[in-house]
Amino acid sequence: MKKESLSNQDVSEKGDGYFLDNGETNVIVPDLSVIVEGLVSEWLASKKNGGYKLVIHRALLTYLERESRENRAVGFLGISELEVLRKRAEEGAIRMDYSGEDIRGYELERITSDDVNRMIRILAYETNGILMTADDIQERLARIKGLHVVALEKKILRKKLSLEKFFDKETMSVHLKEGTPPFAKRGFPGSWKFVQIADSKLSQKSVQHIGREIIEEANIRKDSFIEIERPGSTIVQLGSFRIVITKPPFSDGWEVTAVRPVKRLALEDYSLSEKLISRINDRAEGILIAGSPGMGKSTFAQALAEHYVKKGKIIKTIEAPRDLILSDEITQYAISHGDAQEVHDILLLSRPDYTIFDEMRNTSDFQLFSDLRLAGIGLAGVVHATNPIDAIQRFVGRIELGVIPQVIDTVIFINKGQVSKVLSLNMTVKVPSGMTEADLARPVVAVTDFESEKLEYELYSYGEETVVVPVSSGRSRSPASKLAEKKLEEEIKSYEPDARVELLSENKAVVYVPESRISRMIGRGGRNIEMIEKRVGISIDVQPLNESRGEKKEEAPFTSKIGKNSITLFLDSKYSDMDADIFLDGDYLLTARIGRRGTIKITRKNKIGKLITDALNVGGKLVVKV
Repeated sequence: MKKESLSNQDVSEKGDGYFLDNGETNVIVPDLSVIVEGLVSEWLASKKNGGYKLVIHRALLTYLERESRENRAVGFLGISELEVLRKRAEEGAIRMDYSGEDIRGYELERITSDDVNRMIRILAYETNGILMTADDIQERLARIKGLHVVALEKKILRKKLSLEKFFDKETMSVHLKEGTPPFAKRGFPGSWKFVQIADSKLSQKSVQHIGREIIEEANIRKDSFIEIERPGSTIVQLGSFRIVITKPPFSDGWEVTAVRPVKRLALEDYSLSEKLISRINDRAEGILIAGSPGMGKSTFAQALAEHYVKKGKIIKTIEAPRDLILSDEITQYAISHGDAQEVHDILLLSRPDYTIFDEMRNTSDFQLFSDLRLAGIGLAGVVHATNPIDAIQRFVGRIELGVIPQVIDTVIFINKGQVSKVLSLNMTVKVPSGMTEADLARPVVAVTDFESEKLEYELYSYGEETVVVPVSSGRSRSPASKLAEKKLEEEIKSYEPDARVELLSENKAVVYVPESRISRMIGRGGRNIEMIEKRVGISIDVQPLNESRGEKKEEAPFTSKIGKNSITLFLDSKYSDMDADIFLDGDYLLTARIGRRGTIKITRKNKIGKLITDALNVGGKLVVKV
């Protein structure tokens, strides 16, 4: 049947919906948009005259079932609206029927909301019904085909959300979970209390209602969006609220956690020295903003972004989720809605002066940060860290050591809402602290206190490892010498298990070896010792092992116990606080320290622990020499 376009005389204005007033047709075919938004029941309630017949496409019902079983909010919202409509039909207010071809099983996994809406559009044509939609594209396509259309607008909820009643002006976050009373963090970053805000426990139904109300609002408001939606969790940015909704089976019950900033500070509100402000304005291009959770890292990042905007800089942000509250001049990108390559390309093409990366969590985030810095983009990244040096260590192993100072030049550590420590990084070639031989010089990342310029840490390659060594002049033995001693013992024992090591100074050691094995220890032309010296950075003198010096160890009797996670060897208490060498079938395994009660504990998780466990179980010859 040929459809006729509606004239201006035949329809009401947009907002109330387009509808024939002459009663020629009363068949309404709602699409997915109005069902999910709950607009059909609202529209029917506003009409004085009844007698409308709703025709629901079977594909719509199947689609909502799939979304619900996958714990997506759109499914729950749609089914809730259909329940309301069915109740009205049972009361006789409307008629309700199902029509259209259902989705086949093999198509269900691939079908999208657009596919469902297209099928509904065809059904409206075939039934000579009126298509009801809140989707602009759906409306335009329907009018092109000559369909009658009721075009509704999504309405912003004017009522106060149920979630908001848990907040007051001092509330940082609210934690709602079924079966427990509601809790909240009240105070400000660095100084807050976790308090119970009601006596009664929350039911599953009440938490579900709060979650669905949040999602419905996020789909309507222009300042809100659903950031991430997974089968077991949904992350929503609703105005200034960052909300995480979790549900079974991901969590053991429905839970809503809502966080909002209680303070919005400017950079001038922080007690920053002129030296640091000058660094931020002129030189700092690889900034790490570090601190423990809840200490005010994101608040400082917001202040830094607004500071750069005032300086006439072009600022972008990378967030997952987008929760920074920033001025309209700053564009916020959600990496959760794209990927690292897309963000990389966009930033290189748009060429911002600075980019705020909030927050860096996994390896791909750190690699993206590094790649953008090396491309010349100024970056300030937010990371979780319990102390300033931990923020730098999170890059170790993810990027090459020599690249770290090019990626990070300033670390700003936030504690209790204030800047408590600032570190500066630079690369130099030097002999690490605690070593004196000139041929031990190597590239070293020097980490200094920004204000005092005092060296605090050194990062350098030691053997096959990258080490972070604190530098302190007040110790009798430097950390570097202790590390060297440990490394030297490991190297020597790999050549000669019976050898004894004596560290004379931070750059000199004597190795005692049985006289008959000295040549084997030294190697042809001194090759073995030379290789060890280069690896550990210590000059080595090899001398014969002499029993009068007490270097020779005796076999000590012991008993053993194999536990769930460790093996315990029990020796006589006279051996307490001594070193013991452990051999299996004549082969050296390891050197361990005997505890104060004469015990040695060895974990079962590593290779040596497994060898000892097998030996004790099958009667292998395990020997302890002290």
